[in-house]
Amino acid sequence: MKDELYYRIALTMIPELGPVRAKSLIEYFGDASAVFKAKKKELASIEGIGEIRAKYLKDWDAFKEVDDELLFTDKHHIEMLFITDKAYPQRLLHCYDPPTLLYYRGTTNLNSSKIISIIGTRNHTEYGKQVTELLIASLQTQQAVIVSGLAFGIDAIAHKTSLQHQLPTIGVLAHGLDTIYPAQHKGLAKDMLLQGGLLTEFRKNTKPDKHNFPKRNRIVAGMSDATIVIETATKGGSMITAELAHNYNRDLFAIPGKLTDSKSSGCLKLIQQNKAMLLTCGEQLIEVMGWEEKKKLVKKQRELFIDLSVDEKIIVSLLKEQDAMPIDSLYLKSGLSSSSVAAAILNLELQNVINSLPGKMYKLL
Repeated sequence: MKDELYYRIALTMIPELGPVRAKSLIEYFGDASAVFKAKKKELASIEGIGEIRAKYLKDWDAFKEVDDELLFTDKHHIEMLFITDKAYPQRLLHCYDPPTLLYYRGTTNLNSSKIISIIGTRNHTEYGKQVTELLIASLQTQQAVIVSGLAFGIDAIAHKTSLQHQLPTIGVLAHGLDTIYPAQHKGLAKDMLLQGGLLTEFRKNTKPDKHNFPKRNRIVAGMSDATIVIETATKGGSMITAELAHNYNRDLFAIPGKLTDSKSSGCLKLIQQNKAMLLTCGEQLIEVMGWEEKKKLVKKQRELFIDLSVDEKIIVSLLKEQDAMPIDSLYLKSGLSSSSVAAAILNLELQNVINSLPGKMYKLL
């Protein structure tokens, strides 16, 4: 008898399916096991699936691959996060193509209230290194989670500087957790497991092939409140990540550089196109993101819960369960209509009981 976890892994192995269609199947059937138990005719009738993909689902029989994956994840204490799990990075659910299943090793909450990604060229300048270090140092009091891709250059500097300042840092990988690429970062990755973590949607034995990096980049952009581009040319992985962050309606920042410096040309282009906000310091970032410390009076007011309606109390109760919650989860868990939730959220914001975060997330003050 196969359990739900078995089918969750299997769902990621179906040819021609992908995360967008897998998401549609989960929304329709509720869980992975129900997808595999459904009749071919019913599967084929779902938009985007059709006869061919329905046949792939019904004919799938790579049982040993799933067994091997389960043995590997159990041996190395790897956490598997399915798209419906509470611990799954909830910000990714606002993207149209969230990974169906993520593999995670680490200690940091992937739904922390403050998550930013810092990206840039592999061939950085001394200026890029200094800016990255100064920016992260200024965020130490915020305890923000720093996300990057564990690559050479700006990525590695962001991870190392985060560790130096006791900030949790997440490396998103373009391969399985059975290896580290580049190999020179094995020591860095080991340190990150104790103060952050490693995250990937790829199974073991997946090589860091070129086509995997854009998939990795969408996770970097999607799981963060904001993406900061330090240095980049007009083409390359950092620009892909920046475009993804822009398309996901995330806050996007770029560090300005010299007009004559090719490594700043991508940043300047993003600013020129009004896709990225020009960023000069950590204090500016904190202000724009609304991370300033609130006065104790605000907290005192929340504790009094003066004149809260029944709907407002439901929202407050849900927000007590975790650091922050997306609007979609509030709709689902509250049992209230969308208009009732919207009205309750507006009133709670006006009373300084809750605060809105980027990505339609809400938290208690």
